[in-house]
Amino acid sequence: MRFLMLVKHGENPGPPPKDFLDAMAKLGEEAAKSGTMLQSGGLSPIAKSTCVRLSRGQVTAIDGPFTESKEVVGGFAMFELKSKEEAIEGAKQFMELHKKYWPGWEGETEVRQVLGPEAFDPQT
Repeated sequence: MRFLMLVKHGENPGPPPKDFLDAMAKLGEEAAKSGTMLQSGGLSPIAKSTCVRLSRGQVTAIDGPFTESKEVVGGFAMFELKSKEEAIEGAKQFMELHKKYWPGWEGETEVRQVLGPEAFDPQT
C-alpha cells in the first residue's frame, strides 16, 4: 500500500536546526535503504508558488502568496508500507524528531493512502 505524508506548518517556521537536519538525513537514509520511502522533498514557500484554478468555467493562474493560507504543505514523502497503522507509526516517529530537535516547531503530518485504479473500478 502506498501512503503520501504531507507535512503542514505555518508559512515561515524559520530555518531548521542542524541537529534536526542530521536526524532527518539519518531517518531518510534508513527508509530509503529499507525500500519503504519511494520519494520525499521539501517545497518552496507559497510566495514563490502559483495556483491554477478552475472556477465558473475559467482557468486562471494566480501567483502566491495567498492571503487565505495560514498553514502550508512544506514537504512530502511517498512510502510503500504494509498498513495504515505502519504509516501512522512512521509519521509519529517523524514528528518526534521535530519535537526533539526543533523545539517550538508546530505542525502536523497528514497520512493519506494513495488510491490505484482499482479504487475506482465499479467491478470491485
